[in-house]
Amino acid sequence: MPVFVPPGVIGHNRSLVTRNYAVLPPEGMFPSALPWLTKASVFYQTSPVMGARFAQGRLEAEPGGGTTAPRQDGLEHFLYILAGTLDIAADQDSASLEPGGFAYIPAGATWSLRNNGAETAKAVWITRPYVPAEGVARPDPRFGTRETTPVTRVDDSGRWRQYLLGTLDMSMDFEMNIMGFDRGTHFHCVETHIFEHGLLMLEGQGLQLLDRDWHEIWEGDFIWMGSFVPQQFYCTGWGGAAYLLYKDVNREVTF
Repeated sequence: MPVFVPPGVIGHNRSLVTRNYAVLPPEGMFPSALPWLTKASVFYQTSPVMGARFAQGRLEAEPGGGTTAPRQDGLEHFLYILAGTLDIAADQDSASLEPGGFAYIPAGATWSLRNNGAETAKAVWITRPYVPAEGVARPDPRFGTRETTPVTRVDDSGRWRQYLLGTLDMSMDFEMNIMGFDRGTHFHCVETHIFEHGLLMLEGQGLQLLDRDWHEIWEGDFIWMGSFVPQQFYCTGWGGAAYLLYKDVNREVTF
């Protein structure tokens, strides 16, 4: 009698890690427990160990889970809620965030987070050292939602954007944008630039060019793109697509 071999049992998967980019679907990721989190863990997707200049992962907090005490770690943080509810505080500001809600925590702020809901909360979590700019005041904590962030259409290209933390704000050393594509549309060129990216597919599917190869990406997939990696996105499938995009900006080259 033939033996059924389930897909993936001999290592077939879509994961790929190279010197300057990585494609990581959610299956196969393992959680990291941290001493200052309770009933919560982080599925790291990229970090300086990979070659990135920031860290990004998926935070998962069970009901009642979160930070064990208010923290002041000297880093800046961004969280975007994917599922459940997270109560986030930064200095004197706080908000209860549902899916599509987001928070920016500036470096030096005292912050905490807690899942006070009844289901597991999941959130994109980005952290990095802040790079100050001469003569520019540091940013304050910011809270918002995707629903209330304006949608900017790119002419009649079928592409649109949402600038969650604004754009060309010199107090910020990174942006968080949602990039959207109508069915069958694509980015207008093959990009090659100094900016580094962390990309999380929020909805839909598409083909992503990385260096010389095309990769099919689906909802939940993560991509790290280092500086100067040729890249382009083409929306496939029956509907539109959108992804959350980290981008380092507004700072000089370091030597």
